[in-house]
Amino acid sequence: MELMNSFQPGSSTIPRSEVEISVSCRDLSRMDLLSRSDPMCVLFSQNVDGSNWKELGRTETIWDNHNPDFVTKFHLTYFFEEFQLLKFEVYDVDSKSRDLRKHDFLGYACVSLGEIVASSSGRITKKLTNGNKGKIILSTEEVSSCNDKMRMRLSGVKLAKKDFWGKSDPYLCFLRSNENGSFTVCHRTEVIKRTLNPRWKQIELPVRTLCQGDYSRVIKIECYDWNRSMYHKLIGECYVTMNDLETSTPGSTMLDLID
Repeated sequence: MELMNSFQPGSSTIPRSEVEISVSCRDLSRMDLLSRSDPMCVLFSQNVDGSNWKELGRTETIWDNHNPDFVTKFHLTYFFEEFQLLKFEVYDVDSKSRDLRKHDFLGYACVSLGEIVASSSGRITKKLTNGNKGKIILSTEEVSSCNDKMRMRLSGVKLAKKDFWGKSDPYLCFLRSNENGSFTVCHRTEVIKRTLNPRWKQIELPVRTLCQGDYSRVIKIECYDWNRSMYHKLIGECYVTMNDLETSTPGSTMLDLID
């Protein structure tokens, strides 16, 4: 009997998974004399041969905040059998320039993608080095293949007044629930100034952004009163699922905010 070996070297599938990294920082240094820092995080990956670093992306800038939770996520391909070293650099943004040398360096942390993925809760905390203080929190979750999109328009009715001298300046923050019971911020609306009955712009988002394609996963919505001092006041919060939104009659869904 003659056995035919049809295997061709290099033709096998490399084990991989698409993952998403969320970034938060705590206790960042104050670099500006008259205001808090305006942090941004930049992600780099190291070449396989360890020679150079390549920038993969940047988060948004969060103004006047030493404890930012960035909305921008980093989407990466995790190769199970490869060592993928990542470096997260945090800066205090001082201008519109994309040249990182024009901004104040707050510190960095190096970690392998495998270390983040393999952590028991999918979440690790690292101390920022080369900075005065601060730490970075990295969370990862496998990206859903769901391609559904959702579109909705939200408004508030008779919101609580949080400013002594005037009306509130409300905005919404959407948070996705995680398997360990925590929540990760995934979207923020614009601020509507001086009103207790705001109407925000229409939102269109991939469903996986809010719940990774799991229509029964809880979504937390927080409503804040924006303040120039950046100490935003919580007006109230509520919980909903995509199933709730999908089965509701358009224009009739009412959610009570609990403060």
